[in-house]
Amino acid sequence: MTEQNTIERNAPADRDGGTGGDDPIVQVRGLTKTYGNGFEALKNIDLEIQRGEIFALLGPNGAGKTTLISVICGIVNATSGSVLVDGHDNVVDFRAARSLIGLVPQELTTDAFETVWATVSLSRGLFGKPSNPAHIEKVLKDLSLWDKKDSMIMSLSGGMKRRVLIAKALGHEPAVLFLDEPSAGVDVELRRAMWDVVLELQKSGVTIILTTHYIGEAEELADRVGVINHGEIVLVEEKTQLMQRFAQKRLTLHLNEALSEIPDSLTDFRLELSNDGNTLHYAFDAKGERTGITKLLTGLQAAGITFRDLDTQQNSLEDIFVDLVRNGA
Repeated sequence: MTEQNTIERNAPADRDGGTGGDDPIVQVRGLTKTYGNGFEALKNIDLEIQRGEIFALLGPNGAGKTTLISVICGIVNATSGSVLVDGHDNVVDFRAARSLIGLVPQELTTDAFETVWATVSLSRGLFGKPSNPAHIEKVLKDLSLWDKKDSMIMSLSGGMKRRVLIAKALGHEPAVLFLDEPSAGVDVELRRAMWDVVLELQKSGVTIILTTHYIGEAEELADRVGVINHGEIVLVEEKTQLMQRFAQKRLTLHLNEALSEIPDSLTDFRLELSNDGNTLHYAFDAKGERTGITKLLTGLQAAGITFRDLDTQQNSLEDIFVDLVRNGA
């Protein structure tokens, strides 16, 4: 596969040097990536990451998440568009932009025959930072790796190796940290501990962008959520507003007798019948003054349908994500 390396740069719109205040720390404008075989991995992406936030980038496999991160980090060349990191163009001023970024990739790429301490220390040196044992010690302790500092990478578990990757990314004290599937291969206990680390990093001023297949991770951590699908940004919104905007509850009725189909008299309720015919599901607006439940129950009684139990569930970020990807909006 031949990569197209010709880049059309967009002017950085009245920005020069570092920024401060409320300016976005990462600005992506008109970003496209087309490979030599004609495949469009990214299509005219516009995105701003606010300073100090945790931003979750969600999307199905092949949606363009890793490609977008790779372009922002300068690992993959864009076909057109521009990326600014704290005001530094990541092509024109690559070294300055890249020094502000820490990246934790999906793959467990570490030197198996090095110690944890040597690996993290070397990463700091690669970015031209002077030796700072106290900082390396703090990073390793924060990530519960201090007792493993003299261990060879090859002797560590998958979860510990993932932590070493995070330590490497933090070695040069970046302002922006990209976490590409940080919890992949990590058990529940370590995942929770890693979430605590992420929140502490945010408190220290680090801006964090994470991609994840664990939607609960985004629901737990993110300030804002972006959804990407087929190389296009479908939506970017504050998590709480997103949850409120798509707030929906689901009423589940466990029937006394199985149904073969939903009666015509109930079609207006858009009910879903389970495959075995024993359960009816009804979705309603959790914010609305009129839920339609009373009318539904009256309709069920008129149709001679009885139930032995019912329960309700609030939709989750995962439900919203699935709907957004399915509907493309």
